Amino acid sequence: MHELSVTEQLLDVTLEHAENAMASRVLRIDLVIGDLTGFMEESIRFYFDILSEGTKAQNALLKIARVPVRARCGECRTEFTPGEGNWRCPLCQGPLKEIINGREFYVESIEVE
Repeated sequence: MHELSVTEQLLDVTLEHAENAMASRVLRIDLVIGDLTGFMEESIRFYFDILSEGTKAQNALLKIARVPVRARCGECRTEFTPGEGNWRCPLCQGPLKEIINGREFYVESIEVE
């Protein structure tokens, strides 16, 4: 259900930028979502279609790019993509030190007319 609130924020940001650009309508929104956010694309699209109805963003193409999880080992500093349920370094089996990618959620670009 948290997709509803982030989609509301997405629409607010989009409409604010469209207004600042004196746009008549929004054609496309490029959105970046990290896999660790847990956000479901289908839910965001569903809520966006409902929330954007009657706004300048109605019928805008919502293009979503997913960012996979990338981590760094605390021992050897190797960067890796964690496996299913395995968050240890594949090289030395050291513990995860930090998440490099996967938490993203932002609007990369907005195309307006």
